Amino acid sequence: MKIALAQLNYHIGNFELNTQKNISYLQQAKAEGADLVVFSELSICGYSPQDLLDYSSFMEACEHALSTIAEHCDSIACIIGMPIKNEVLDGKDFYNVAHFIENKKIKATVKKALLPTYDVFDEYRYFEPGETFKCIEFKGKKIALTICEDLWNINDNPMYVSCPMDTLIKESPDLMINIAASPFSYCHDEERKSILSDNCKKYNLPLFYVNAVGAQTEIVFDGGSLVFNNDGAIMAEMPYFKEALGVFDVEELEISATFPPQIIAESDISQIHKALIVGIQDYFSKSGFKKAVLGLSGGIDSAIVCALAAEALGPEHVHAILMPSKYSSDHSIKDAIDLVQNLGCLHQIIPIEKASEAFEISLADSFRGLAPNLTEENIQARCRGIILMALSNKFGYILLNTSNKSEVSVGYGTLYGDMCGAMGVIGDVYKTQVFELAKYINRDREIIPINTIVKPPSAELRPDQKDSDSLPEYDLLDKLLMAHIEHKKDRKQLIEMGFDKDLVARILKLVNIAEFKRFQAPPILRVSPKAYGMGRRVPIVSKYI
Repeated sequence: MKIALAQLNYHIGNFELNTQKNISYLQQAKAEGADLVVFSELSICGYSPQDLLDYSSFMEACEHALSTIAEHCDSIACIIGMPIKNEVLDGKDFYNVAHFIENKKIKATVKKALLPTYDVFDEYRYFEPGETFKCIEFKGKKIALTICEDLWNINDNPMYVSCPMDTLIKESPDLMINIAASPFSYCHDEERKSILSDNCKKYNLPLFYVNAVGAQTEIVFDGGSLVFNNDGAIMAEMPYFKEALGVFDVEELEISATFPPQIIAESDISQIHKALIVGIQDYFSKSGFKKAVLGLSGGIDSAIVCALAAEALGPEHVHAILMPSKYSSDHSIKDAIDLVQNLGCLHQIIPIEKASEAFEISLADSFRGLAPNLTEENIQARCRGIILMALSNKFGYILLNTSNKSEVSVGYGTLYGDMCGAMGVIGDVYKTQVFELAKYINRDREIIPINTIVKPPSAELRPDQKDSDSLPEYDLLDKLLMAHIEHKKDRKQLIEMGFDKDLVARILKLVNIAEFKRFQAPPILRVSPKAYGMGRRVPIVSKYI
C-alpha cells in the first residue's frame, strides 16, 4: 500500500481555493500510484476557523467542499480534516474530525479527543472531544487514525486523563496516521519529532504524520511532515515552509528500506528567517494586498523588517519612509539610504521637524512652565505614525510594524506612534536575535549596512539618546526576559538564577505595566514558544508580577 502525505497551505474560509488545491494534490497522488492520500487537520476550511464556525453558511460550505472532493476519490482513498456539527444537544456544538473516504463515500469518521486549550490553542471553546475510537481497515491494513494533539499525551506531565492510542492499540493496528496543524516555533520541530518518535516506540508501530504549512495571520505552520518506522526512527522528512507531496510504500517501510534522505537540520535563526518570510507573504496574499510601507530609521530593527519585506514581496512592492527629526544623525539617514539602495526598494524622505513643532506650538499654553520630557519624544513618534498611516490610507499600503520583542516586553515604544501597523514582523524576535538575523541576511552579501549593525541602538528622539540610557544592555535584558516570558520564571526564581534583585523588580514592573500597550499592538508573527498576543494572556490590571 502506498500512502501520500499532502502538506498544503490553506486559506481559512477560502473554500474554492482549498477544494481546488485538495483535488489537485489528490489527482497528483493518484498519478504517482498512491492508494491513500492524507491531508492535514481541518484542511477543508483551514486551521483555525475560530468563531466563523458559528455561522451556518460556513458549515454548509464545509459540507459542500467535502462532497466535491469525495467525487474524486474513486480509485484512490483519502483522509481529510474538517469540522462537523454535534447533533447531540449536550456538549459543544462541533467536532474536529478526520473523514476516511473510499469509493466516493465516507467510510469512517474519527473525532479528535484531546483538545488543546493553552498557548495559541483554544479548541475546547468550539469542539466536543471524541470518546470512541476504532481502527480503519483499508487494503488489508488496520490504520490507527488520530488528529494532532491525540498523540501528545505521552510525556512525563500528561495534560489529559485519556489517550486514544491506548484504546486503538487493543485492535492490533498495523500503522498509525496522524493529521495535524502544528504551529511553528524555533524549538518546536525537535520536540515534535521526539513526541512522535516516542509514540512509535511505545506502540511498536510505524507512523505517517502530515502537517499543515503556511501562515494564518500570526500563526505560522512549518510543514515538515514525517514518516517513522516502528522503532521511532525517522525514515522520511518532508520540506519545511513549502507545499509538498510525498508518496511512501508501507511495505518498504516495514523492511526498513531507504526512504528519501532527511533534511539537514537548520539553525534557529535560519528557521526564524523562513517563518517570517512565509508570515509576511501569506498575510499579504491572503488579505489581498501587495504593497508594504514602513518607517526606516537607519536602525537595525527597521532595516531587518525592510529586508524581510523586500525578500517576501519583492523590493518593488516595499516603500520605505525616512522621517528624520531634528535629533536624527546624518549617518542614520545615510545608513537608511544605503539599505534601500542595496535592496532596490522605493524610498521617500519626509522630515517631521515642522510637524512636531506645530504640535508643540498648539500645546504651548497647556505645557507652559513645564520642562520637555517623554511627552515631546512621543509627539515626534506619533508624527511618524500619522505620516505612515496617511500613506497607508492614501495608497492602500499595509503598514509593517518594526518593534522587536525586547521593546514590546518592556513597553519601550509609543502607542499610536512607532507601535502603529497591521502586522508586527519582529515582535517575537528579541533584540539579540535581531542582530543574529542581520548577520544571516548578510550571509552572501552586505544587505544590512555594517554601520547599522555595529552602532549603539537609539530612538533619536532627544540629543545623544541611546537605548541603554533607559534599558539594561540587551544581552542581559533578553536573558532575563526569556527566562520570565518563555520559561515562566517568577521574581524569586529569577533572583535565584543570579539576576540582580533590583533589576528583576524594575524589569518585571515594566513588563507588567506595558500590558495595556501590547493589548493594542498589531498581531505579531509567532516564532517562539511563547509569543505576545493570543499565546500569552494576562490581565491588564493585574498586580501579581
